[in-house]
Amino acid sequence: MMRFWIALGLLSAIFHLGLIFYGLVPNLVARPLHMAFVLPWVFLFGVQGRWALTSGLVFTLIGVAGCFWISTNHQMLRNQYGFLESEFQVWLAFALLAVAMEGARRSIGWPLPLVALAALLYGLFGQHIPGEFGHAGTPLRSFLGTLIVAEGGLWGSLTGVSVGVVAVFVMFGAVLNAGEAGQGFMNVAAAAAGRLKGGAAKVSVLSSAMFGSISGSASANVASTGAVTLPAMTRLGYPKRLAAATEAVASSGGQIMPPLMGAGAFVMVELTGVPYSEIMLAALLPAILYFLTVWQGLNAFAKRFDLQPIPEADRPSRLQVLITSGFFMVPFLTLLTGMFGFGYTPQYSAALAIFVGLCLLFVDISLRPNPRQGLTRFADAMLNGGKQVAMIGSIIICASIIIGVLGITGLGVKITSVILSGSGGALWPALLLTALACLLLGMEVPTTAAYVICVSVAGPALISLGLEPLQAHLFVFWFALLSTITPPVCGAVFIAAGMVQTNWLQVAVTAMALGVGLYVIPLAMIANPSLIALGDAPVSALLAFAIVALGLSGVSRGLIRQDGIALRAISVLGGLALCFAALIW
Repeated sequence: MMRFWIALGLLSAIFHLGLIFYGLVPNLVARPLHMAFVLPWVFLFGVQGRWALTSGLVFTLIGVAGCFWISTNHQMLRNQYGFLESEFQVWLAFALLAVAMEGARRSIGWPLPLVALAALLYGLFGQHIPGEFGHAGTPLRSFLGTLIVAEGGLWGSLTGVSVGVVAVFVMFGAVLNAGEAGQGFMNVAAAAAGRLKGGAAKVSVLSSAMFGSISGSASANVASTGAVTLPAMTRLGYPKRLAAATEAVASSGGQIMPPLMGAGAFVMVELTGVPYSEIMLAALLPAILYFLTVWQGLNAFAKRFDLQPIPEADRPSRLQVLITSGFFMVPFLTLLTGMFGFGYTPQYSAALAIFVGLCLLFVDISLRPNPRQGLTRFADAMLNGGKQVAMIGSIIICASIIIGVLGITGLGVKITSVILSGSGGALWPALLLTALACLLLGMEVPTTAAYVICVSVAGPALISLGLEPLQAHLFVFWFALLSTITPPVCGAVFIAAGMVQTNWLQVAVTAMALGVGLYVIPLAMIANPSLIALGDAPVSALLAFAIVALGLSGVSRGLIRQDGIALRAISVLGGLALCFAALIW
């Protein structure tokens, strides 16, 4: 049976990579076929229990058949202009919507499908709601047709991003992780930070920052790098809550670290029209600030708990570091050279990097060809790549329902007006409301999907209040991470706490202190836009960076060190004042 899944993963990789090299493929062909590849993984892979297997098989057959029908009849459907012309098409629309929501539920639980269901019910019955939150009503066949046979729902631009960008970079990550690249991340981090006080925690920060940039999920990052870093920290006597909090915070930060930002950077390119190079430069200094703050917090904890470095015997040799680092540096250099050296698209560059990474799977750590090991790693890459593409794809497809309903009913505009009126037309209250919305909508949803949903709702309001589009998008992207470490639902914290078997609430409190930059830095981007202007005004950007770094250092010290309440309060308040010193520039 495992051979079937490896073969399906290979077919999925060939399909998504083939779209890059084949040329223009109609959206109503590529996007439904993408969903068809997603469904078997979501409903059947690793399923236990007769009912789950039977129901999963039914959902898969219905969904795959519906997707193939859409793709094979795309020319006819294009001429319907988003209107369903038969009872069969109406029932097909309901079936595909149900399959999409159930797929997301099986992938990540109830929160996102419930929001999608509420959006559908609003679209179907919102005309009966009195007042400004009602809508004029849309005929059933037009409403469902826009969601199913046009490009305004399941097959909208968000699904297009999943097909053309996210899937390719997720496969890139799967290929890297199947070989020596993961160990290369760990070795480089251990060589750089292992000899320092609190070295094991700092290794966790560096390795998670590197791995998290190619991972589409903070929770997946915790599960992968945490399997190595958490036992190392607990073995050296680190408090369990600190070990788990360090991994959760570092894994969350990987999502905001260029060059890939968990594929979020490329989604931002599609939504804003801003070139990738500008987004990467804008995101660089805030991401470095975040990890500097975590580093300062670990220094404070190291003094507080007398945390020891990693023993020299457990640190890799220089030769090991040099060899294993090549396994991730060569694919990364291929990616960046393709984008910046030759001007290729990110997708094309990622495809080239994938091919290089696949070749490296057949080379072992002694730099000799190893075909047998290579085939095993290749199978792992196809298996994990197919599974991860399906997980993120199912979430994005479900989120597309919400985006589609917002567009059809005009609800997005109404929510924007509520944010504007609730904030009294003032920017900072609107930012607070947006942060709350990001926390709620981001619960148990990967960063990229949470960002897309939140920016669709709150982005127009922030831009209308005077923010630049990139500024608004980066603010929302950062705050889409809030739910990874912030109670009541904090996925990265739950996983890390479970791995070391300690109280998750204690871990969450420690994580919020370590990751305080996540709450402050997005606000600093608004207070001082120079912070994200590295490409246009490098001197101003670096000056803003230095001021905010100094301020966050004080905040971190005040939250973690045991200097007495008065000194800690002064440290926190003084640090916050420095962070927002740009307000009086």
